[in-house]
Amino acid sequence: MNRTHTSEIKILGFGNLQDFRYFIFFIFLIIYLVTITGNAVIILLVSTNYRLQSPMFIFLGNLSFSDVLLTTNIVPSMLQVTLLGVSTVPLRSCIAQYLVYGGSACMECLLLTVMSYDRYLAICKPLHYTTIMDLKLCLYLVLCSWLLGFTSTLIPVLIMQTLWFCGPDVIDHFFCDFLPLLKLSCSDVSVAKYVVFALSSLVTVLPFGFITFTYVCIFLTILRITSVTGKQKTFSTCSSHLTVVCTYYGALFAMYVVPSGQQSLAMKKVVSLLYTVVTPLLNPIIYSLRNQEIKLAIQKYLSVCKTSYIN
Repeated sequence: MNRTHTSEIKILGFGNLQDFRYFIFFIFLIIYLVTITGNAVIILLVSTNYRLQSPMFIFLGNLSFSDVLLTTNIVPSMLQVTLLGVSTVPLRSCIAQYLVYGGSACMECLLLTVMSYDRYLAICKPLHYTTIMDLKLCLYLVLCSWLLGFTSTLIPVLIMQTLWFCGPDVIDHFFCDFLPLLKLSCSDVSVAKYVVFALSSLVTVLPFGFITFTYVCIFLTILRITSVTGKQKTFSTCSSHLTVVCTYYGALFAMYVVPSGQQSLAMKKVVSLLYTVVTPLLNPIIYSLRNQEIKLAIQKYLSVCKTSYIN
């Protein structure tokens, strides 16, 4: 049997919704623009406002940058396939999209874990917080999150480079995820699946367990506070992060932990949309609405812009 190497991949996107493609395109475009704007505002505020130079906001700035990277990697190509119905991309570009997507996703898992540790120190070990979580440790944790996130994705990508792709050349999805890519391979993919399962567990399940542990300690500490006002003030310092964690891991587990046989293809696409499009949109909104320092920084920035415009 003659087998040719597949060099191009056809992305089907939302083929069964072509009658509504202009409406879908417009909605996704608005969401993308709002996502980029919201996260860019967070990055701008954290990098220019001296009041936001604490570890918590440095972590938040990197989270926003990761969201920009994730959504920019997915949404523009998704907009293209929405309009055209089918989009053809080189196999190498498809694998590269998975690398950026997987690296950003893994990095966010690790960064949310680091942020939970920061909140644990601030609430449970307040007297030792400044001596433990200094700028050096903060930057080290950020760097490790980026390096480990992309390294854990680079390994399956290198394995993928050894596989033989001979068809079919069609992915019934709106971006290049790992499992849809494996289905195009004619090689034995069992090793690749085991490696990805092991790495995914390390960067998702273990961090989630650590986050759960830190928040159990945080809640126990909050319960020991006698003042109702003190409890509310203390909880408000970590409520934004907890909301983001629940949103992020809820979508992540729905996409990868629920057995694939129990999900229809349409449901997989919906869950993937929540994870790759909606979550990056919600993160800056959650922090802007629930974090007093961010709200004050935005108000100050708008006030300065208004004054400059009047003058």
